[in-house]
Amino acid sequence: MGKAYLVEPSMQYRESYLAFYREWKESQEPIVPWVVDKDPSDLAAYLQYLEAEKSGEKLQPGWVANSTYWLVDEQEQVVGAVNIRHTLNEKLLNTGGHIGYGVVPSQRRKGYATRILAQSLQKTRELGLTRVMVACDEGNIGSEKTIVKNGGVFESAFIEEDGNVVRRFWIEL
Repeated sequence: MGKAYLVEPSMQYRESYLAFYREWKESQEPIVPWVVDKDPSDLAAYLQYLEAEKSGEKLQPGWVANSTYWLVDEQEQVVGAVNIRHTLNEKLLNTGGHIGYGVVPSQRRKGYATRILAQSLQKTRELGLTRVMVACDEGNIGSEKTIVKNGGVFESAFIEEDGNVVRRFWIEL
């Protein structure tokens, strides 16, 4: 695998991001982070939405300011995305954490998840955080290995209302 790095979402990556989105939707797999599941067909409006989320403007009740980045490979193709929550509320403390990331199905098992999380940790440092929580569903061995590889220390499991078990890890920055 060559270089891969986080970028601010922009019109520059329009075709690549739309292809990324279509592939994930067609796979019918759960989409992580949540923000990728939002329809980007009007990309300009989507980018405005992401900017408002980052600044904390017009947040939905119970939501916190958050930043989204795209991971692009050396061909400038979007291969992953991350959503970084600037603070934690009770829900995020229990199940979501500070960082939610995902790699499109065709690009998995290439080391992109490790890179996206490592680079996301730098972004959280820039926000002034000194410790972040990252979570994954029990049984998601790949994500758990990625979190541990980036310094994650298991703290506890949380059982959601639907019975899903979320494993919670803390990373000291």
